Amino acid sequence: MNDWRQNLLNWYEANKRDLPWRNIKDPYKIWLSEVILQQTRVNQGWEYYLRFIKNYPTVSDLAAASEQDVLKLWQGLGYYSRARNLHAAAHTIVKEYEGKFPAKFESIRALKGVGDYTAGAIASIAFNLNYPAVDGNVMRVYSRLFGITTAIDSTNGKKQMNELAVELLPAKNPGTYNQAVMELGAMVCLPSNPQCESCPVQQACYAFLHKNMLDFPVKQGKTKVRNRYLNYIVIVQKDSILIRLRKSKDIWHGLHDFPVVETDRPITQAKFLKDKKWNEVVLLRNPVLKDVSEEYVHLLSHQKLFARFYLLEIVNGKMELPADSFWIKINDLENYAVPKLIDLYIRKKILK
Repeated sequence: MNDWRQNLLNWYEANKRDLPWRNIKDPYKIWLSEVILQQTRVNQGWEYYLRFIKNYPTVSDLAAASEQDVLKLWQGLGYYSRARNLHAAAHTIVKEYEGKFPAKFESIRALKGVGDYTAGAIASIAFNLNYPAVDGNVMRVYSRLFGITTAIDSTNGKKQMNELAVELLPAKNPGTYNQAVMELGAMVCLPSNPQCESCPVQQACYAFLHKNMLDFPVKQGKTKVRNRYLNYIVIVQKDSILIRLRKSKDIWHGLHDFPVVETDRPITQAKFLKDKKWNEVVLLRNPVLKDVSEEYVHLLSHQKLFARFYLLEIVNGKMELPADSFWIKINDLENYAVPKLIDLYIRKKILK
């Protein structure tokens, strides 16, 4: 293999980062790292990876844990479906493979939450199988290297990228090659500030030779962001607080928050307190308004959340419990898995 790929491999060997999931063949640990690093930067995912390995050193340990414990350990990483799928897949491995990680690409790909990229990474790195691992970094590298103008987020673009990745994959050490391309994208071939002067494959790169690096990769367009307005009703009674478990097929499934009234547009404090709509969510008698928070803004991939928290105290009145809601001790709040937005409010206003 006497071409730019050899230059890439030489560069990788000399410059690769010393990461805790590198230089290992344990498919469970490789899988865990790949799932954590989806939508997550390495410096943030690092501590979560070490935490998971410490708490669940084997896939059987992960399967034996409760979903709530897994979600609590995942708290702060976002995209919680990753944690739920990880837990479900661990159950599958224990049930169908007696706790031994499957060694065939098709079996790995069939695990819940595992796509072509993750399956390719595990198969090539852990089992030395000839499958590419095409993530965003790889698509950016190949788009610039070969001057690919097909949108990478289109059906044709994904097909073209995968076929190219299969063609370029060397027969020897495919896992090392896959990691080298990903590392180049993560360290050198950056989205907005590519470090072309230190790139080992610059002389073979179409974009570098034509000085149009930022024209690649080509994308169809961004998904429209939806604004949502959440008015949380936080109810305390003596040393207890009312929380709910989110069960609907919406954001944060399986996590905890408070009863909420969602409005189509921003609503003032005065108007909300007079609005009869929140009585449909929480039927209170004689509540005392203790505090109204500032507006919290929280960004998700395709949603922008605007949240305000109304802290109410029940002194002598009564209430009917809303569906999926239950009382807990305020001091026990930290034991429940909650979204980052809720955690920020709790730490600032409730557990201060």
